[in-house]
Amino acid sequence: MKLLHIDSSPLNANSVSRQLTERMVAQWQATHPGTVVEHLDLAVNAPTHLSLDSLGFRTAPGTPGLTEVQQRENEISERLVSQFLAADVVVIGAPMYNFSIPSQLKAWIDRVAQAGRTFKYTEKGPQGLAGGKTVIVASSRGGVYSTNPALAGLDHQESYLRTVFGFFGVTDIRFVRAEGVAMGEAAKAQALSAADVTIKALTVDAANQPEAALAA
Repeated sequence: MKLLHIDSSPLNANSVSRQLTERMVAQWQATHPGTVVEHLDLAVNAPTHLSLDSLGFRTAPGTPGLTEVQQRENEISERLVSQFLAADVVVIGAPMYNFSIPSQLKAWIDRVAQAGRTFKYTEKGPQGLAGGKTVIVASSRGGVYSTNPALAGLDHQESYLRTVFGFFGVTDIRFVRAEGVAMGEAAKAQALSAADVTIKALTVDAANQPEAALAA
């Protein structure tokens, strides 16, 4: 089994989402011995945002007619989408930034959202091509949104991630959430404790499922 571990927060040791992904990956390896983990740190090695040179040139490496810059940008997109497609499990650290996700994570999504690779258009509409994998999002939030109807409409973080991976054909999308981490040390400690319970429950649940069901 291959697990792709993605972090996007630039806060290093102070990052709550990084703490959650580290615990999640460790728990997963403990319950799924032999899992091969590949770490992608988008705060250190983020792809550039889409530009005229990177948008629309997602073709096979070596395609004639591309400039040197376009070829280099195409190789970045190809490497990232191939890495994503090869993973059976993807663990993503996604803090909420201004009601959405870090731009580094959005830049990665823009690179892997490729027609013909992760989705395609048909006569009946779009169809995801990246099914059969599990995506687990470690979501950290300064406030509390999931249980507050007044703030639920401001959530363009988890709702977006659920939408985009669903568009790719992923049906097994799970969230480990730490909310209220900016509302004082007691609230932060409680949020991390609750997240730990979710991590353990999620991992045990996954370990008790056959592989086919896990990927469903």
